[in-house]
Amino acid sequence: MNEKPKHPSSILVYTSGLAFALLLTGASFLVARSHTLWGPGLPVGLAVLAIAQMGVHLVFFLHVGSGPDDTNTVLALAFGILIVTLVVSGSLWIMANLNGNMMPPSAIMEMAR
Repeated sequence: MNEKPKHPSSILVYTSGLAFALLLTGASFLVARSHTLWGPGLPVGLAVLAIAQMGVHLVFFLHVGSGPDDTNTVLALAFGILIVTLVVSGSLWIMANLNGNMMPPSAIMEMAR
């Protein structure tokens, strides 16, 4: 009868998640618009902030945790990440291979004559 709720105060969880998300979004804009980071390190810094933002969304809004009840959710998330990684890396590999095997434009122009 006295079941313990999974998330004690959902308003507090969502509010703190929103605060973290807004903080990370503001940090991303601040880093991109100012000279806070060294120029070539800017994409890495933005990628780190984006990954942190994904983590905030997974934990605070989707409630993905490491508990025994969340095993299927974590496995489904890992499988989705694997599929997206395979599709993106395979597409880049195919495009790089096609780019390497294309004839130079000057040879194409010679064939047209």
